[in-house]
Order: sequence, then C-alpha cells, then structure tokens
Amino acid sequence: VIVRAWYEPVTRAALYAARDLVMAAIEDRPYDVQAAVDELSELTETLRLGPSTDSIVDAADDRDIPAIRLSDVNLVQLGYGAAQRRIWTAETNLTSAIAEGVSRDKDLTKTLLSACGIPVPEGQLVKTVEEAWDAAQQIGLPVVIKPMDGNHGRGVFTNLATYAEIKTAFDVAVDEGSGVVVERHIQGDEHRLLVVGNRMVAAARGDVASVVGDGVSTVEQLIESQINADPRRGRDEDHPLNFIRLDSAARLEISRQGYEAESVPPVGKTVVIQRSGNVSLDVTDKVHPSVAATVALAARVVGLDIAGVDLVANDISRPLEEQGGAIVEVNAGPGLLMHLKPAEGQSRPVGEAIIGHLFPPGEAGRIPLVGVTGSHGKTTVARIVTRLLQIDGQSTGLACSDGLFFARRHVNKEDSANWEQARRVLLNRSVQAGVIENSSRVILTEGLAYDRCQVGIVTNLDPADTLPDLYITEVDQIANVFRTQVDVVLSDGAAVLNADDDRVANMASLCDGDIVFFGMDGESAIIARHRSEGRRAVFVRGGVIVLANGRVETPLTDVAAIPLTKGGTQPQQVCNVLAAVAAAWVLGVDEALMRTGIETFGLDIAGAEVVPDSSAPALEVSV
Repeated sequence: VIVRAWYEPVTRAALYAARDLVMAAIEDRPYDVQAAVDELSELTETLRLGPSTDSIVDAADDRDIPAIRLSDVNLVQLGYGAAQRRIWTAETNLTSAIAEGVSRDKDLTKTLLSACGIPVPEGQLVKTVEEAWDAAQQIGLPVVIKPMDGNHGRGVFTNLATYAEIKTAFDVAVDEGSGVVVERHIQGDEHRLLVVGNRMVAAARGDVASVVGDGVSTVEQLIESQINADPRRGRDEDHPLNFIRLDSAARLEISRQGYEAESVPPVGKTVVIQRSGNVSLDVTDKVHPSVAATVALAARVVGLDIAGVDLVANDISRPLEEQGGAIVEVNAGPGLLMHLKPAEGQSRPVGEAIIGHLFPPGEAGRIPLVGVTGSHGKTTVARIVTRLLQIDGQSTGLACSDGLFFARRHVNKEDSANWEQARRVLLNRSVQAGVIENSSRVILTEGLAYDRCQVGIVTNLDPADTLPDLYITEVDQIANVFRTQVDVVLSDGAAVLNADDDRVANMASLCDGDIVFFGMDGESAIIARHRSEGRRAVFVRGGVIVLANGRVETPLTDVAAIPLTKGGTQPQQVCNVLAAVAAAWVLGVDEALMRTGIETFGLDIAGAEVVPDSSAPALEVSV
C-alpha cells in the first residue's frame, strides 16, 4: 500500500491499527476501537502543526505551492530552492529581526508611532513604584501598567486609579519584562487587527469576561461553571478562547468590586473577572477605512510584514480621532486563531492572505525541477541536463549516483540518488534549478523527495530490472514504478519519454502536462503520430539530432560532434543525449547553448578531456 502522508508516524500507526481491526474481525476477536482512536489522536497532537501554521500550509496547498516541514515545531519551508519562503507560525523570512525587536519594546514602539502621527496613549517608562505613581499622576488617572517588553497580555493591568492598585500591578509587571510602562487608560473595547503585507485583513473585538452570582457559589466556582465550561475555551491552539485563571490581574479586578475569590456574590450580581485578553468576536467588516489605513501604517512604521495591532476604541466603525481611540501595541508573530475560529462571526482566510503576501500572483515557489528515472542511462541524462542548465546561467543542484553537486561544487562524492540528498537540493536557497535521479528501489523504499516537477524523464525499461525483495518481478510492475515520475509532472510541464520503448511510450496518457518523445528513429509510428498532432519530438536523422515541433524541424548538431557518443558509435549514449536535449528544450534552453553544452560535455574549452576532480563533471558516465 502506498499513500501520501504529512505525518508519517501517524499514517503508519493508522495503517497498522486498520490491519489489526480487520484481522480481529476475521478471527472474531474483540478490538477496542476507541482505544486505538484515542492513541492515534494523542500521537497526532504531539506531531501536528499548530492551527495557525496549518492554515498557511493549507492555503499554500490550494495554490499548489509545496511545503517542507523543517523541524518538530512550526517552522515550514514553502517552495523549493531559490524560490522558497519560510514561515514560523505568523512570522516569515521577510520579518525583520530589527522590527521584531522594536515591537517587543513597547515604549520605543509608541515613540516611533507618535512621531508619525499615529494616536498612542501617553506613557512613561518607570523603574520603581514611586516613579509609577508619580507618572500616573502626571498622565492622569486612571492608567495602565504593563511590562515594557512582555507579550500575550501577561502582567497587563488596566484602569488603575489608586496607589495600592498601582503598587500591586507594578510588582507583577516588573517580573514579566525588563521594565515597566505606565500609560494613560483609554476608554473603550480592546481590538486586535491583523495586518499582512501593508493591508488589514482581519479584525476581532474583545469582550469582558464576567460571572453572575447565584447566591451559593464562590467567585472561583462561578468562573469554572460559567466561563471555563464554555467549549470554546481551552489550553491549546484549537480553542479560540483561553481558560480564565485567577491570576494577580483577575484578583485585583475582583477586589475593586469588593470581592475575593472565595466570596459568594448575591443572586444576579455581575462580577467582572477580566477586561482584556478575550479578543474573539469578528468585526472585520465594521472597520472604518481610516482605521484600517492607520494600523497598516503602524505595521510599516515598526517594519513588520505581518503584525497584530492592538487598539482600544469604543466604535471600530468610526475614525480613532473622533473617539479618542489609540493604538496600544504592535506585535510580531501574531496568533491567527481568533480570526480562523472566532467565538462569534465569520472566519477569515488569513492563511490565504499570508500566502498571497509571500507569493504574488503567478508565483508558486517552484524552480525548474527535473526528475529522471529508468533502467539505464539516468545518471548520464541527469549529468547532461545539469550541464545544459548550468551554461544557461542557472545555479543547478544535482543529486545522482555520482554524488551531490551544487553548481560546480561536488559536495558529496557518495551515491546521492536518494531521498535525503534530493531533499538537500530542494532546501538549498542558492539552487535555481534542480535535477534529481530516482532509481526504482528509491521510489519504492523512500519515495520522491518532491511533490511535483516541471520535467519527468523515463529513459527506458529493462524487463530484467526486477526487485524480487520488493515483490517487483513482472515487467508491468516495473512500469508501474517508473510511471510515478510521469504522474508528478505539473500541468505546465512535460514528460520526456523514450519512443523506442513501447512500455515507456505508453506512459504518455498518464501525464498531466505535455509529452516530448525522443528516439533514434525519427520515422517511428509513435513519433510520426505525435508530430501530426503538432507536438514535439527529438530524434536522429542522417546522423543529425533534430528538434521537431509538429512539421517544423530544426537541426541541432551532428551526433559525431558529441564526444560522449564516441563518433556516434554508442547508441545508448546517443539516446541519453536526446533525452537530456528534450528536457532542456522543455525548460527553454536556447538551441545554441544546447549545442555547445552537448558538444563540450566532459571537455574543457580547448577540447581536451578533463581530468575528473571535485568541481567538474567527468567524461566517464554511468549507463
């Protein structure tokens, strides 16, 4: 059984569980289905991406952008080689480290925003309780106290009006960051607006968390029964709301109303537990255009490509200036769950917005990628294709039996025709084009390192190329393995197939893209029929390699002029050259460059054979 899996351990465990279930049914034995499901769910929880990252990866998949998970956490590569981008939840490789540092410094952020005319609450950085009290009196009570560089709302106290409240808040905030900020308290509701690529794409409003007394339960018990029992609340990222805990901020809020955690409020009495941190009501469609423009400007001022902008306003549908609203924070790496799963309102496609920011229309994160398989000649073909792409000016990565190459660097001289080395090609940010050799054994035991490719080459099929240890003993089974390379060709790519091998030529119907046939006999029925349909083929006629596009023929070079073919006396090497030329043709390599490439493959500029070394391909090639 061959399946595609994002989390291989989970898929393997599920397959084994399914097998055990079937065997239990056959043998009439009991089987604990729920226990198996629970075990699989627990395994999934330990391995899966967080919902924020997952939403971005799903949006990438919708646009056929490949994704590679780079670590056990939420670090993901989108795209291949030089076309890749990276995300870590809602941070990207475009997110500036300087901007992230600025966003953590709340006082510096406000200074920069204020300089650009963005409304922010007046505030001061303080070092002691006495300084905090003095600052509060200068600013005007009530005030907000928070850590200078805190996050996730920890250590934030609002609407403080007495020395005792300020002292309590300061003692907590000072332990949450490297300094404490005192700010003017802004009346209104807390909002979080998400900015992606200089555009506001989602907005959520906070709600006050409160309980209503029943005359029997304590405040602490009411929190559990009336707030934390809400299924929308939880500890993990699947829940849009967090559990409410009786931390110092909550206890201070309760004490202002004359209660303690153990107090029993009378029937019908509302007790506010938390005034901030419950941002989960979607208000995207209500945001005033000037507010959207202001938060986008705030993100640009800080320098963030993706930002969560916190602001306080009574009415998000009105300009901030009309109501005394202000931006209180600009955050890097904002959470997306409140926009994906709001407690109320419409879910917003924020993952799609981030992908659109990273990959503008027309970009898919892909580099020219060539996969080569077949019974014989695949290493040679891969080396020639790499040569042609290199002289076309593309820094090319090659993983083949002769080793791993990046441009002209031979970085690994061991057999590199395997999944691990192919993956290195895809991960390398300097690789502008990739060529990867895949044997039938690697396809079966490791799989392809890539999801799709621009060009898939099948050189030939030898009936003796069996793998008995993998239960591949029949020629049709071999063909089914090699067809994998054809199956993954992109719709705008092409399969390069050997017209002289019927089993290979018959794979044409499996390709989503175009077909380019190659063969020694330009008059073969397969090539003739293909050309009659206005399609492309590469073949030999009268000792000359010909590029044919429908009825239009273009001679490329004499076979005898290609050193690899030893004057045209090596038919298999001629076929290898034809396959490589066909692939280069698909990728738009100029005919003159193709001619130069194959006529100098393995030779230096003067025409002498090159002594193999770590930086140049050798003339000796695998067949």
